[in-house]
This record gives sequence, structure tokens and C-alpha cells, in this order.
Amino acid sequence: MRFRFLIPVLTFAAIAIVMWYALFNLNPTEIPSELVSKPAPEFALDAVPGYGPELSKSDLATGKVVLLNVFASWCVACLAEHPFFMEIKQQNLVEIYGLNYKDTPDAAAQWLDRHGNPYSRTGMDIKGRVGIDFGVYGVPETFVISPDGKILDKIIGPVSREMFEERIRPLLNGAGS
Repeated sequence: MRFRFLIPVLTFAAIAIVMWYALFNLNPTEIPSELVSKPAPEFALDAVPGYGPELSKSDLATGKVVLLNVFASWCVACLAEHPFFMEIKQQNLVEIYGLNYKDTPDAAAQWLDRHGNPYSRTGMDIKGRVGIDFGVYGVPETFVISPDGKILDKIIGPVSREMFEERIRPLLNGAGS
């Protein structure tokens, strides 16, 4: 009974230790995905107006590694990664498909008009249902898709040159792309 006051102190100390560990040892861009190594979910979406053709699951199994980038016109971080995706397209490093998430067709088209289009195909996920099937937490997210349409990796947040070299390029090289 005399040591009852220690229960809250020990509880606080345990929580503090767990938070300290998470802060310095976990990477928020490496949230595990249940879909890695599994086929991409079934979907078929209309294209962003003026940026066709439409996008479906069958478009992802191209016989080479492709990227599926989840973006939106209202997403500030999407704008940060966009110039790098334009560079990837110009260098023809890997084919990129765009999944426009919870956006309006006009806003998505205007955004691509203004900033350029790095995508071979686009799909409008207006209600976010396809994003739910892919386990999207928010935008931007990028999925690396294998030649046969399986998800190889999921990147949360903007793709940078360093992230491309560390996480995506090895998958491109490993698949013979």
C-alpha cells in the first residue's frame, strides 16, 4: 500500500521509454503494408479529363516495374515531389501512373496543366475507394509494382532522389527493368 504512488510514475516511465525508442529508431516512411508481395487490388477508373487513357489494374502488369503515384491537387507534398517525377519521365527511367485521390476532375486537370504530366495514365479516385483498397494513409504515396502486377514496395510521403536511389532503383535493377 505504501508504494501505490509508484504505479503512475512507473507507467509514465514505461510510456516515455517506448516513445523515446520510437522517436529515434523508427522511420515513418517505412510503415509496413499488408499488400507488399500481393497482387494490386482490382480497380478501373476514368482518366483525369484531358489526361487519358483511363487506368485499371490490368495496366499495372506491363512486363516491367512501374510506379503508381497517389497524388492530389490540394497536396503540398505532391507538389514537392512532382519536379522529380517530371525528371524521371524525361529520362525514361520508369513508367509512372497517377492515381488522383479525393480530388475534383477540374482541379486535377488544372494542376497537371500547370505543373506538367509525368504520368502515362491517370485515374480519378474521387471517393477514395481505390485508395482504401491500396491501404492509402494520405497523399503522396507511391507504390512500386512488379512486372506481373504485384506490389513490391509502398513509399509514404514525397519521393526524393535519395529515396529513389535507395528504395526504387534496386527494385528496377532486380526486376531487369
